[in-house]
Amino acid sequence: MDINSGAKHRTKCYNQRMLIGYARVSTTAQNLDRQIAAINDLGVTQIYREKISGKSLKGRPELEKAVDVLGTNDVLVIAEWDRATRSMADGISIIQRIADRGASVRVLDKPWLDLTTPMGKGILAFLSALAEDERVRITRRANQGRILAKAKGVRFGRKPKLTSHQISVAVNRVASGDSFRAVAKDMGVHHATISRLMK
Repeated sequence: MDINSGAKHRTKCYNQRMLIGYARVSTTAQNLDRQIAAINDLGVTQIYREKISGKSLKGRPELEKAVDVLGTNDVLVIAEWDRATRSMADGISIIQRIADRGASVRVLDKPWLDLTTPMGKGILAFLSALAEDERVRITRRANQGRILAKAKGVRFGRKPKLTSHQISVAVNRVASGDSFRAVAKDMGVHHATISRLMK
């Protein structure tokens, strides 16, 4: 994280909103200078930066910190949208978290993602609807896949600890007088597994 020189004494812009910047590249060999310069032009208070893969939330710790410091009416200024997000749904999730804090987002390389404006808020509503539709379609496909798999005899859940042949052998041995523990030891399972076969 960087605190810009002189930023502490700089008058807040956006009607007294605090501006928090975020910039990221995916490898240490890449340069953040272009993104930082673009953010600095707005007179931000703080810039969170990282050189790390963004495939997961764990890969964006500085973004998490930037969101966590946002207060009511603050603005997160993101230099490049695709550097902060992994997908449309992920981006919407980030924006929603920021909105829940009473803050907003301004994306410098996507002028239409300036959510400090009425138009930007309308675009957020539209994107949220698209993301929800995407989630519904994914869930529907998964459910249809499970139905087809069950129709083909695919079993879900844990793999059985014993085969049907082993179960038959175990039942016969217990019926012949062997203890649950003895049979379980020979088959490499817990004795409770054998006892359940006899219920």
